[in-house]
Amino acid sequence: MQFKPARSALSLCLALSLTFSSVIPAQAQPVGIPSMGAASGAELSPALERTLGNAIMEQGRRSPEYVSDPDINQYLTDMGRRLAQYGPAMAQPVTVFVLRDSSINAFALPGGYIGIHSGLFTASQSESELASVLAHEIAHVAQRHVARGITQSAQSNHLLIAALAGALLGALAGSGDLAMGAAAFGQAAAVDRQLGFSRQAEQEADRVGFEMLLKAGYEPQGMVQMFQRLAAASRLNERATANEYASTHPMSQQRESDISNRVRGLPASSYQDTPSFWYIRAKLMVMQAGGGQSLRVLEQALQSTNQSQSDLERSAAQYGLAYIAQGRQDYEQARVHLTEARGQGQFQAPELDTLGIRIAIADRDVQGALNLAKQAWQRWPKSQGVALAYVQVLQQLGQNDQAQAFLTDRIKQWPDEPQLHQLLAKTYDRLGDGVKARRAMAQYYELVGALPTAVEQLQQARNLTQDFYQQSELDTQIRQLRERVESERVLLERFRS
Repeated sequence: MQFKPARSALSLCLALSLTFSSVIPAQAQPVGIPSMGAASGAELSPALERTLGNAIMEQGRRSPEYVSDPDINQYLTDMGRRLAQYGPAMAQPVTVFVLRDSSINAFALPGGYIGIHSGLFTASQSESELASVLAHEIAHVAQRHVARGITQSAQSNHLLIAALAGALLGALAGSGDLAMGAAAFGQAAAVDRQLGFSRQAEQEADRVGFEMLLKAGYEPQGMVQMFQRLAAASRLNERATANEYASTHPMSQQRESDISNRVRGLPASSYQDTPSFWYIRAKLMVMQAGGGQSLRVLEQALQSTNQSQSDLERSAAQYGLAYIAQGRQDYEQARVHLTEARGQGQFQAPELDTLGIRIAIADRDVQGALNLAKQAWQRWPKSQGVALAYVQVLQQLGQNDQAQAFLTDRIKQWPDEPQLHQLLAKTYDRLGDGVKARRAMAQYYELVGALPTAVEQLQQARNLTQDFYQQSELDTQIRQLRERVESERVLLERFRS
């Protein structure tokens, strides 16, 4: 059975590109945060913010730069939500994702989505440094700096909101083209860049972010260290593309001084980096390098250990070398490096076990992979990476009943993880249940924001069954989704004129 692909919001990319290049001048936001009245609040309500964010994510996930890795996405989103619970109340949950890009950058989308460039992650020398940037971005969202900046632009020129509304109306109608998916996040980052947050907004985000960092238990000195690192990088390299974050969030001496003063006098922190930070950092280094000379240079760097590195850092280097060897299909060498990374059992992390499972799968040792997966799941029952690797093993062994039961339980555990529903659809298809397969696929498309395609999947499911009760359930689902599409259409139509 073949599932129809989701349709992207092509016109959204074009609207963003045209609008931001012609309507909003750089550094348009004045000093201070504008007062938000009733009209402006209606123009960028939380519902509309989520609609805009979903539309960008729906097409952007198909960008080759988008990192679709469960270990990475879960780690960052968990960090973001841990920080956000100590900040101002937010209308939407935080979702963090990574783009494979060596520049040092981060940006916020409407609706609680935050993008991190791999270069920012790999430039971080501690988990607290990374958390400090994420806390700062979450503070911008929580304080509605992004929403207010966009709304202010709409107050001065309604072309922005009108163009976005028109683009999203096209997406809701199911129109679009897959070819423009790669442009989505670049244009989204341009939104963040063109807002040009004021000094007051940046200082407020520093203050709120610092409180989140402190209350979440991270090392507060990490924010000072990251500020110093970003400022130094900005001075050493004048090209904005090399350090876009320092360009869009200027690292002024005043900001660094403010945070240093807040840190001064605080008791020493005992926070220790989690192993996952170092393993994921090493994985992103490999992903970022890609291949060729860049990968060879990275491999040499990972092989060169020194006494200044901690045992955990050296373990992460071996993990990175194992990841490189797996990519070259040198599974024997991959296992050697992975054994070194474990350090005779000194280090344990879900990332190590997930890689071990995937090496066994790639080397066609499926039974060995199953044994590893069972052990890993007992150790890491909260790891999406381990869970998805386990499902892959079950499917390769043809144990589809077990895969279906396991996935059903994992969906209860993580109901908003799209890939679980996609794998469940594949499992139902192998079990010969086309109706359930399409219903699961409809849920996948709904979660990634492709509502018209979700409706199509439900209609296909209805055509495959003669069961009255199933048809009634499907009719209800189809009606509810169509009503949702219509409500979003009405919401967006208000901003076209």
